[in-house]
Amino acid sequence: MKLGFSPEEEAFRAECADWLICQMAGEFSDIKGITTLTAKAERRKEWEQRLAEFKWSCIGWPEQWGGRNATLAQQVIFAEEYARAGVPGRVNHIGIELAGPTILALGSDEQKQRFLPGIAAGTTIFCQGFSEPNAGSDLASVRTKGRLEAGEWVVNGQKIWTSLAHISDWIFVVTRTEEGSKGPKGLTFLMMPLDQPGIDVRGITQINGDAEFNETFLTDARCPADSLIGNVGEGWKIAMGLLAFERGVSTLGQQMAFRNELDEIVTAAKANGAANDPLIRQRIAKAEIGLRLMRYGALRMLSNNDHSKIDGAALTYKIQWATWRRNLGELAMDVLGQAGEVGEGSKYEWGTLPNLFLYSRADTIYGGTNQIQRNLIAERGLGLPREPRSDL
Repeated sequence: MKLGFSPEEEAFRAECADWLICQMAGEFSDIKGITTLTAKAERRKEWEQRLAEFKWSCIGWPEQWGGRNATLAQQVIFAEEYARAGVPGRVNHIGIELAGPTILALGSDEQKQRFLPGIAAGTTIFCQGFSEPNAGSDLASVRTKGRLEAGEWVVNGQKIWTSLAHISDWIFVVTRTEEGSKGPKGLTFLMMPLDQPGIDVRGITQINGDAEFNETFLTDARCPADSLIGNVGEGWKIAMGLLAFERGVSTLGQQMAFRNELDEIVTAAKANGAANDPLIRQRIAKAEIGLRLMRYGALRMLSNNDHSKIDGAALTYKIQWATWRRNLGELAMDVLGQAGEVGEGSKYEWGTLPNLFLYSRADTIYGGTNQIQRNLIAERGLGLPREPRSDL
């Protein structure tokens, strides 16, 4: 397992850091340090385009499609420096990290030419249409239906928790296209334009005041017949392939953001005297150890040369970081005390640490609950018998 970087890679790190710091100190200083996903959305779309202009948007992609054909180590370095510089999260994360790699791996040549340049340029924003009111972590229970009609797919149903759908251009949707099918069978993976009369996006305000999530209603929504990835009925396979990309190089960048949060907790504890409490010091030390262990685990996961399957490190990573960060949010509030319960600005304008606490409550739910993660570990990692499923 690779734990360090070569002199050439460290030179690349310096190049990344210099460019990012310069941007955050210059024209884009107004977005530095933003921790919510919807704040200054239009400016952040401009930031996506600035990244593309200098070919920093999707550095791991082939140069043909707007990338740099960067090595795995270079991708890790850029993700780390991106977070270290205080740059806000990508509003086109779904496009860059999920939709784009899926199209690269499984899409047709026509689909690559149609979608990849816009994603790389930051002008085509994607969101994800998987979860439904009665099918959250259980993707195989989706009820949204699609049918072919006069050369178009016609889709009816409801999706929920569609992050940033209100500022997106396209949505990829898992829909049931085989009448009477159940479970993972009979599903198809479609890419649909959001700007059409058949799609209604309604915001959901979260506990921290942000409105990242949305309900998305599809009523005779349409897309061309060739908008599917793979073949009819292969939606489950495509969706599972897409979700594998979630455990990619962005995990190291995510951990750098965690480092920033933990450092801010330490600073707050020293400032208000909470660091004098031995139990607080012990919890901070435990958080530090956990963060370092996650880094080694992520490096081991990314060092796996067989990308045809998700190994044990990848199976355990989501439940590991989600539980760790939820505990970090609780530590943040215990360090702040009563001061953390009062916003300094107007309604719902929280500082970094209160926002960390509120947002981290969802970490063990979205992307597959901790219960679902345990099932994946048991069934795929340990080979234990599958739970009985009456609907399969």
